[in-house]
Amino acid sequence: MGADVNHRTDAGGRAAPGGDGTPDHGRDREPGRAADGTARVPARGDAPGRSAEHGSGGAAGHGAAHHADRAPARGRDRRPQPPSGDTPRAPGDTGTAGAPGPGGGRGARPGTGGRETGGGGRPTSRDVARVAGVSQATVSLVLGGKWRGRVSERTARAVREAAGELGYRPNLAARSLRLGRTRTALLVVPSLTNEYFARVYTGAARVADAHGFGVVLYPNPEGVGPARDPFGSARAAIDGVIASSMAVGALTGIADGGGDGGLPLVMLDSGPTAPDGPPAVDLAIGDGIRQTVRHLLALGHRRIAHLAADVDTWTFRERAAAAAREMAAAGLARPRTERCALAVGPAREAALRALSGPGPRPTALLCDGDVLAAGACKAVRELGLRVPAEVSVTGFDDLAMAVALDPELTTVRLPAEEVGAQGMRALLALLDGRSAEPVELPVQLVVRGSTARAPA
Repeated sequence: MGADVNHRTDAGGRAAPGGDGTPDHGRDREPGRAADGTARVPARGDAPGRSAEHGSGGAAGHGAAHHADRAPARGRDRRPQPPSGDTPRAPGDTGTAGAPGPGGGRGARPGTGGRETGGGGRPTSRDVARVAGVSQATVSLVLGGKWRGRVSERTARAVREAAGELGYRPNLAARSLRLGRTRTALLVVPSLTNEYFARVYTGAARVADAHGFGVVLYPNPEGVGPARDPFGSARAAIDGVIASSMAVGALTGIADGGGDGGLPLVMLDSGPTAPDGPPAVDLAIGDGIRQTVRHLLALGHRRIAHLAADVDTWTFRERAAAAAREMAAAGLARPRTERCALAVGPAREAALRALSGPGPRPTALLCDGDVLAAGACKAVRELGLRVPAEVSVTGFDDLAMAVALDPELTTVRLPAEEVGAQGMRALLALLDGRSAEPVELPVQLVVRGSTARAPA
């Protein structure tokens, strides 16, 4: 289009000057009226009091006012009314009006599967409501995670599918201002490099996203605290805290909130809490050790050494206690224990001590994690021994490295993503004013090539 398309002309074809002799672009125009003096009908999205939650597209959800403001008014105080939402459409028109297409027509928003969105900008909750055939209130309930008991599963699914097709995301900043919430959870973990915690985060983020929440990941390497408040004032930045494999008292600096009730807190893999303590989502850690020790006993192993993580949290104390219980139940002495940091190098050194110490050499190394098992395998080979012919090695976690080792590692598989998902569901329940019952998730021993019958 030419550069002078926005200049108005007078009856003689000359540019109509403004107050200073320059072309007038509407500077002195009467509010509410178009350039030719006709009444301008505001788009529905511009109506006073409209919540910013519905996106920043700015135009009406139905797109009808786009056409209505071109119609001349028949009287000074009479303005044309925009068509209702039931205005007949042309065949194939299944959504609300979209942005002008290349030829001046209105087309579907790219990536919406042919669905059209209002205003030519980001899709709004009104668009989702029209596509799903429900009210905006229903859309708000479903996408806000408050639909159960109010909306059917079928309707909720239709809303989620419509939102997915349109690429709709709630305006979280506007919603936070309105509700006094940030819709953000803090997930505190001992390590950012451990695959297990990455999977916990994945599960928590999946559930959070389905309810319009975000998850911020924060490391507290010691695992016992006190964890530093990463925001200075956590209550101003987050709605609640999920702590994975942490001591219960480690989160007082974040979850206390200044002693006035504090932020909601959910503990993962941290053991049972007091009756009035935070909800807990735990793994059947003791059962995992029980399955592993019984597997080694069934293979004839009686000299078992325990490579224990040198971390004072419930999950590792429970592993040591469970190993001792199973050995005692079999009439055997408590296993020899070598403690080390959760890393390959320290685990290698601990395994060398266990295999080279006084007395009969262990025939099996029971490791608190797959990372420790990798160090143990290095130590076995360094001593000229073979895995599993002379020393069996077991792990715990079933990380990706378990099948990268040679031979592949016998280990305990943990449902890490489900731990994160259950933790986020518990936090959402607390934020909704509901209780969250304790959960214990089962674990599974996966037998691979690193264990075999004990040598004669």
